Amino acid sequence: MPIRTLEWQPDNPPNSLPGRLVFIDQTRLPAHLDRIRTADVETIWSAIRTLQIRGAPAIGIAAAYGVVCGVQAETVSRTAALVAAAETAADHLATSRPTAVNLFWALDRMRRVARAAAALDPREFRARMVREAQLIWDEDDAMCRAIGRHGAELLRDGQTVLTHCNAGGLATSAYGTALAPIYVAAEQGKRIKVYADETRPLFQGARLTAWELQQAGIEVTVICDNTAAWVMRQGLVDVVMVGADRIAANGDTANKIGTYGVACLSRAHGIPFYVLAPSSTFDLSLSSGAEIPIEERAAAEVSRPAGGGPVVPDGVAVYAPAFDVTPAEAITAIVSERGILRPPYVHSLRA
Repeated sequence: MPIRTLEWQPDNPPNSLPGRLVFIDQTRLPAHLDRIRTADVETIWSAIRTLQIRGAPAIGIAAAYGVVCGVQAETVSRTAALVAAAETAADHLATSRPTAVNLFWALDRMRRVARAAAALDPREFRARMVREAQLIWDEDDAMCRAIGRHGAELLRDGQTVLTHCNAGGLATSAYGTALAPIYVAAEQGKRIKVYADETRPLFQGARLTAWELQQAGIEVTVICDNTAAWVMRQGLVDVVMVGADRIAANGDTANKIGTYGVACLSRAHGIPFYVLAPSSTFDLSLSSGAEIPIEERAAAEVSRPAGGGPVVPDGVAVYAPAFDVTPAEAITAIVSERGILRPPYVHSLRA
């Protein structure tokens, strides 16, 4: 089983409130497995922004619990004030990162629940909010397991999967999206090997995917991003599986920068390219990937990798998009908790 990356920890079990969010600081992996415990909205905002918490489903879950923390911190005994606190926390958390739609999906859901529960007394209102956040966690766990079951149908014994970035348990409630089929296939007795792209500039593949798979006993080999074409050319890759941060109505998919290049390479070598994501990652309000906002990160993430010394001369400009968009025509199938979706995605996604 993958390690659980975040969860709500009550101060006085079995009561859910008061409590705090406990999460793995992913910026410290693989050298240190540190857990942070907080009931502070600003700390959760910062954790999402600085990638201590990362992965589209995980940041949505964290944001939902962040709203709970905002309500929990409000000492006024009127429910109207608690609704306002929920709205304030949600608005602030929404400014943490722009691309992953799960963040906004979870916050909108918490806002709707807060407004619908405005007639409850303060104690019941607080309990309703934490139940909703826990429900989001539970649903993500169930969706990821279902993605794993569907995705495992695409893997045969002895195959090798190439993946990019980290879309495992560290990026979700516990089980992952792109890595979920690998875990399920292993449970089924299939021998699956993995090539993990290092994923510059923040090395999520090398630091996180490799660590997570090693913990689960899955054979994994890290390769530089620019090695992917060569291992494909040598016939060492059977399948590519990646996650997603937002999927438009036509199937265009935003994922970690470099994913588009891997998709092009897969197409050139005749290798199936699968995107695995829960339905909370679908954004049917956008007709195509051209409308997906692409986050740009600080230049230092490229010029001083891992916080070390400079690898770019002072004064040279750096362009550091965090994501790119893979066009639908380069995607063999999209796997969600509801099954394996095939082109044309404009029809299968809506169905």
